[in-house]
Amino acid sequence: MDALDTLAGADTLTGARTLLGSDPSAAAPPAEQPTAPPTPQPLVSRPLPSGGPKQVAARVRERLGEVLPARGLGASALENLERLLRAESVQSRHPHTVAHLHCPTLPVAVAADALIAELNPSMDSWDQSAAACVIEDELIDVIGRLVYPKVGSDPANQPGGVVTSGGTEGNLLALLFARDEAIRRYFDVDPVHEGVPGYAAGKLVILCSEVAHFSVARSAALLGLGENAVHPVPVTAGHALDPAELFRLAKALRSEGRQVVAVVATAGTTDAGAIDPLGPCAEAARQCGAWFHVDAAYGGPLLFSTAHAGRLAGIEEADSVSMDLHKFGWQPIPAGLVVTKNRHAFALAGRQVAYLSDIDDEQAGFPNLLGRSLRTTRRADAVKMVATLQTLGRVGLAERIERCFELTAYAAAALAGHERFELTLPPALTTVLFRYVPQYGESDQVNAALRRRLLVDGSAVVGRTRLPHSAALSGAETAAGFAMAAGSDRSNALRLKLTLLNPETTPADLDRLIDLIAAAGAEEDRCPEADRPATDRPDSSTLTSARRTDRQGTS
Repeated sequence: MDALDTLAGADTLTGARTLLGSDPSAAAPPAEQPTAPPTPQPLVSRPLPSGGPKQVAARVRERLGEVLPARGLGASALENLERLLRAESVQSRHPHTVAHLHCPTLPVAVAADALIAELNPSMDSWDQSAAACVIEDELIDVIGRLVYPKVGSDPANQPGGVVTSGGTEGNLLALLFARDEAIRRYFDVDPVHEGVPGYAAGKLVILCSEVAHFSVARSAALLGLGENAVHPVPVTAGHALDPAELFRLAKALRSEGRQVVAVVATAGTTDAGAIDPLGPCAEAARQCGAWFHVDAAYGGPLLFSTAHAGRLAGIEEADSVSMDLHKFGWQPIPAGLVVTKNRHAFALAGRQVAYLSDIDDEQAGFPNLLGRSLRTTRRADAVKMVATLQTLGRVGLAERIERCFELTAYAAAALAGHERFELTLPPALTTVLFRYVPQYGESDQVNAALRRRLLVDGSAVVGRTRLPHSAALSGAETAAGFAMAAGSDRSNALRLKLTLLNPETTPADLDRLIDLIAAAGAEEDRCPEADRPATDRPDSSTLTSARRTDRQGTS
């Protein structure tokens, strides 16, 4: 293991301290006395504090003490906060923290984040940022060329973009661009100055899959279109948008006099990791004259991997793409991006404000940064992303991504082969949907309860979700031969979820996690033997038969 590998796997705070040092201006050590790589600290024993929300809150308040004392506590205040947070926080780097798109952080990214916190540049004007705004430009240029590899040299037709707080902001920006373009086209109104005309109410619609991120509907509400403007498209058994249904719905809406503002495709759904068919989505948008946005908050970083980038075929047709490197890029939150096929999309965000960037300053060569974002004050979050890209390179990033895919395949196979679990569908990215198959209790109740048991015990952070209506099909089989779970009546739709974003996890870690889930399931599915006549108690052969019937009924 070389120094870079050690750094990538080290405790993040240790790595950050080693990289930054106590005095950033100090000279580097002589070449003959290289600094030793940081030694990884022992893994914390539990992924989260035990006791559940009430007990954790009570312990935190007791240990926190007075927030605003009359006299300051000095250095002991931070020391106490560090001990408190380490003891009472969810540990994102623990291999049993697998509920959400919540990744462990790389030490190099933590160090860069700390550096930015020290320098504290603000991205709303050049005289508050200087180098940082150039670094953001270079990052956007690299990501833009990954998304749009065929971009030419015409300076008037280049990708644009900005660093965001995450996919929610990225989706809002993209739909803002889409809304304004549609209002100008269909109503000959400038929405920047005149707003959304009243006679447009109910006529502008957005198409996305029924499992698209909730921020699409929230953005529609914020943009004055209303959540009812979002028309969900049914998904296939694999949770990807059904292209036939997309074309059917688009045609029906247009025949009613509606105008499609945007088609939003998801490249990596939150639960199943499904990737919508980007090519057909792009074609549907073209036919409707609509903006095509790809929410690639989860799946976008596949572009770093030559082995998996092909899964995103068609993304280059998008008018805009959002992605998060605080999901599949191991960055401290926040680390989002949105890129557009043409940088002129951001013109509507531009503002001329005398105290930040007056016209004569622009004419003298000082850039106006207000046209990049809806936010004014912004952290220089591009710096930590660039530090990571330069440290690991495309190959190093790809190796980490591919390792997560390997772990996902291992977990899926282990669950499929376990007598007490049922795999819902083959993993598309690095999430695994499954359920514990109870012998006595109701499936949804048992699975919900076992997850809460693990949380209260502090032994595992496992996710939960519900199958979408159109994907909860009884009797459906996937090409890989995995049984699709029943759930069309919505009473058997709850599923557990593993989200595997930690390449340092081992198969043994996953085996222990699966054993913990099985044990929690058995505890929640106890048969009330004492309350049942002996003649009513099933023998082992009956239970085996029941399990077999249950599996056949849900395949």
